[in-house]
Amino acid sequence: MLRPRLYLLGAAVLWSTAGAAIKLSTLNAYQLASGRSLIAALVLFLLFPEGRRRPTLRMLSVAAASAATVVLFIFANKLTTSANAIFLQDTAPLYVLLLSPVLLRERPSRGEWVAVPIFLIGLSLFFFDQLSPGQLQGNLVAMGSGVAFALTILGMRAASTEGSAILIWGNLLAGLAFLGPALNSPMPTLLDIALLAFLGIFQLGMGYALFYRGLRDVPAVEASLLVLLEPVLNPVWAFLVAGEQPGPWALLGGGIILLATAWRTLLGVRGPGAEPPPVPVQDKA
Repeated sequence: MLRPRLYLLGAAVLWSTAGAAIKLSTLNAYQLASGRSLIAALVLFLLFPEGRRRPTLRMLSVAAASAATVVLFIFANKLTTSANAIFLQDTAPLYVLLLSPVLLRERPSRGEWVAVPIFLIGLSLFFFDQLSPGQLQGNLVAMGSGVAFALTILGMRAASTEGSAILIWGNLLAGLAFLGPALNSPMPTLLDIALLAFLGIFQLGMGYALFYRGLRDVPAVEASLLVLLEPVLNPVWAFLVAGEQPGPWALLGGGIILLATAWRTLLGVRGPGAEPPPVPVQDKA
């Protein structure tokens, strides 16, 4: 099916705008993490009536992983370069590939085993001329965000129809966790408020809505690969907004990822039996 894969690609496009918006904003990490997630929680609450439910223990555990993903990414962007943050977060497909047979009983296809190293090679080239060796703390935080994102993908895939509630609670947890220090921070400018609204409504809220729609019908490994369109587009927005021009290695890596993304998208819709069937949708709440 093409539509769920297009949803995932749409999510990646919206997510990719984070770096440029964060660069333009003067807000600190607490303000960005809390405000963005609270706005996203409201957007998802309005979009998904079925998600307005009391959480179970399983839902809260996955929601905690989702909250860690969005919060750690914001802090990583403040502690290290955006290139480092995106590259290290987007190692998530490797963790998904290793864990999906155990946690989901989804056996990756031969194509997915081949695709993961191709994507990772593309990512490595993409940031080869930008990745900074220092800023260890920020790099570790970004790597933690990648692990949390992998656990979010696996958890939402297993939770099935609970996914919308997980996203709502995950963003609510992230927003409330840092609300105190966010309120005690300097007063935002009008531009900061506009950027925060964009990040919460479109970049995170609508991005996660599309991600959830696509993840229900696409295997976890393939979904984690398709959203790697995000690190390709992120420097495009940074170039348009801040004038940061990607180097030749970045252009080569981006081309590899774009070709691999098109290959995975077309392979997934080529016909019945092309890929392992998705996990049946069940409500176990």
